[in-house]
Amino acid sequence: MHKTDIRSNRGRKGEEQAASALEAAGMEIIVRNFRSKYGEVDIIALDSETIVFVEVKTWSVFGLEDLQYSIDIRKQSKIIKTAKYFLSENRKYNKMAIRFDVVYVKNDETLTCQTPRCQITHLASAFTERV
Repeated sequence: MHKTDIRSNRGRKGEEQAASALEAAGMEIIVRNFRSKYGEVDIIALDSETIVFVEVKTWSVFGLEDLQYSIDIRKQSKIIKTAKYFLSENRKYNKMAIRFDVVYVKNDETLTCQTPRCQITHLASAFTERV
């Protein structure tokens, strides 16, 4: 299997695990892999009265000290622009509070998660829009 295919499969598996963990925490998944001309948001979910835009990072090597570098300002900007686009296309969510979360999933070829919280770190309000 090609290295890109392995990474892609790992990413899809991580997104599945992240979605399951968010649902287990009581969130409702609205859309997965929402794309716009600005970028992509991995998961868009409802958490009570808050719409949550979630970036999922799946790594085979997981170190908490490295997490701060995984989503830079440019990536945050793309997610924020894509979120604004989603809201412009789905006006029923416009009056809701907005949150940007990041879910980190440790996932390698040997890892099989049997529980929703297995090897998952969920950072609620991981970043905000800068004015």
